[in-house]
Amino acid sequence: MHGETVVECSCGFEAGFDRLRDAREAVDAHESAGHDADWDIRRVAPGVERAGEDAGVCGRPECTDEASPLFRDDL
Repeated sequence: MHGETVVECSCGFEAGFDRLRDAREAVDAHESAGHDADWDIRRVAPGVERAGEDAGVCGRPECTDEASPLFRDDL
């Protein structure tokens, strides 16, 4: 399976996507049809990963950069 994000569904559907938007659309399409779709994000661009770390989205204080303008303390 190629692609940075893989979408799988209990109906047997499986596809790889290079763009998160395309993967999200596949998940939405399957869920709106009553299926149980899920996705596995295998890799994101380094800038996206860094922004997530700065914002503290993982929820661990040791992963955040409180000096970053992306830091959120309201989570």
